[in-house]
Amino acid sequence: SDLRQMLATKSVENIQFLPFLTTDANNVGWLGYGCLKGDRTLITVNAIGAALQTLYILVYLYYSPAKRPVLLQILLLLAVVVTGCGYFTLLVDTGTRLGRLGLFCSVFTITMYLSPLADLAKVVRSKSTRCLSFPLTVTTFMASSSWTLYGLQLHDPYITVPNVPGIITSLVRFWLFRWYRPGQDKSYSPLPA
Repeated sequence: SDLRQMLATKSVENIQFLPFLTTDANNVGWLGYGCLKGDRTLITVNAIGAALQTLYILVYLYYSPAKRPVLLQILLLLAVVVTGCGYFTLLVDTGTRLGRLGLFCSVFTITMYLSPLADLAKVVRSKSTRCLSFPLTVTTFMASSSWTLYGLQLHDPYITVPNVPGIITSLVRFWLFRWYRPGQDKSYSPLPA
């Protein structure tokens, strides 16, 4: 929906850039894990995810009025990816490479799934779910549930464990949508920044 909004309005107003970058970095990390493990499912899904996130980043950059900060963030992400590739390729021995990359990807995924907790506090204080995306909540729940089941099937804790917080935070958001129905938003005062 963010991509559709950018294309329709030819603007990036009210669209955050950081989620595109973090999701792209997450996809690239899991793509590397999939390549090391030889897992075609991980490779295919994360290659498509990385390509789509890169497309979103390029569209965001195109419509962004302030290109310099966006380019700096992109260059920072590229530096992190190149540094990570160098670290896992040159400094980590082959026997522990898969485990260390799996741990890195797990921590990054857990961080990504827990990042909406700041919005959850805002929802409770304002008694409004306006800042939450219901389609994104559904998608997060489906994706994290699918990856958890896939990880359980493979007996791979690096895939299973980091997706459980995605299920939990999605369930909390579903509960908030039920408790603070979007059509019944209560009046609230702006929150201090």
